[in-house]
Amino acid sequence: MAVIDFERARTLSLTQWAIVFVLGFLLFKLVAELIDPGLNLAGVPGPWYARWTNIILKYQGILGNKAPYVESLHRKYGPVVRISPTEVDVSSVTGAKRIHNYRQPFEKSDVYTHFLAANGIANLFNAIDVEYHARHRRLLSASMSESSMKAMEGIVQTKAELAMKRMAEEMEKRGAADVLKWWLFFTTDVVGECTFGDSFRMLEQGRKNQYIDDLERTAFFGGIRQTFPIVDTINKVVTLPLFKEVHIRAVRMQTYAEESIRRYRNMMTADPSNPKITFFTRLFNAEDKTLTFPEIVSNAGAFIVAGSDTTAHTLTYLVWAVCRDDVIRKKLANEVAGLKEKYHEEDLKALPYLNCVIQESLRLYPAAPSGLPRKVPAGGVEIDGYWMPAGLTVSTQAYSMHRNTEIFPNPESFNPSRWEKTTKDMKDSSMPFGGGSRTCIGIHLAEMELRRGAAHFFRTFPRARVSTAEGFSDADMRQVIYFLMYPRGKRCLIHCE
Repeated sequence: MAVIDFERARTLSLTQWAIVFVLGFLLFKLVAELIDPGLNLAGVPGPWYARWTNIILKYQGILGNKAPYVESLHRKYGPVVRISPTEVDVSSVTGAKRIHNYRQPFEKSDVYTHFLAANGIANLFNAIDVEYHARHRRLLSASMSESSMKAMEGIVQTKAELAMKRMAEEMEKRGAADVLKWWLFFTTDVVGECTFGDSFRMLEQGRKNQYIDDLERTAFFGGIRQTFPIVDTINKVVTLPLFKEVHIRAVRMQTYAEESIRRYRNMMTADPSNPKITFFTRLFNAEDKTLTFPEIVSNAGAFIVAGSDTTAHTLTYLVWAVCRDDVIRKKLANEVAGLKEKYHEEDLKALPYLNCVIQESLRLYPAAPSGLPRKVPAGGVEIDGYWMPAGLTVSTQAYSMHRNTEIFPNPESFNPSRWEKTTKDMKDSSMPFGGGSRTCIGIHLAEMELRRGAAHFFRTFPRARVSTAEGFSDADMRQVIYFLMYPRGKRCLIHCE
């Protein structure tokens, strides 16, 4: 009989206990799935083990490699592939249209419930109920429409100018600027002022704090919550270091949102006749109290994440990719140099090559390239010749949609010119902001920041180059993908000759 060494057990660190627990949980899941292999998906291609277990999928998810892994399965098995006992991923235009149909879209899968805010209230991003989501989107969409963004243009311009100043100062002092850091400060300050009426003043402070640290780790900890959906449940029973940190950071993110919303509400109360316009102004003015305060807080927390490091990462990759190719850089720099001194958003929209560069950046480096899981409705459906039973999870991921070789030849190549003659299939395959009725509501703000940020940067630094200072290399820019994406090195050094 085996003897338990209690003395040794007592010496195990909390981290070791956490590892033991996680491995035990995965083993339990594996055995359970081997006993019950899930739904009958006769004929749907995929690796043999996907019929029996999702442990490989979860392992790739833990590594931040799920999207490239699923794409490798598409290259081997085709546009419809089984990736787990109860999930299929689809990378065809026809399949994506069926899943994200505007009139009868598939509901988000239950996995989104694990992204609830710390107050347990659903928001635009994680709401599963169609009517609940429609109500929130209807109330918030007017403030975030393309026409409403004109009121925010001055904020974006001012913050972009300050970002250029701070980058130039760092280049002078350090020899290179970490553009990822400054883009993150730029987008954070913009979303703070547009959402809460007050900037976080990150560009002014010029240094990272607890808030930025929490924001930077959102992608990783969101991935942990998605991979281990019982995080919050376990945390109530036993304290595991990693899961505890996930919970603490989630609570802090909500606290940031709640404090900022309360501060703005107090500002409106003090001067109701002349409020500073934000995305939530209309909601506080509404007499029928269309959204409760907790609902506003939950949405504000989602806006913080969706409107900061997401756009910052795409902007970072845009600059990095352009600076690696002299032909692309010169062509873009020459185009933006032709702008008049006081240019506006409409002037930027009229620049063909700038917008090609942005489209190509969103194709290769979208902020959320991983799968968007949806639930097959009652009665089941047929997708690309395969029958999908009710309850099955079907996903589409931008990572694969944007790498269809028939639509995007040489897909790993950064080639803005491919967008000079945009085809219908290119438009239909492009989903950097999601798809259908669940497309990101902040798309117009993100596009404004991308245009203004890129134009300001290459007008200010037309001879910018990727730096090799401090050991910076392409390895730092390898994409790590959970639900959101970020560069592995969490830095991007650029210098100007």
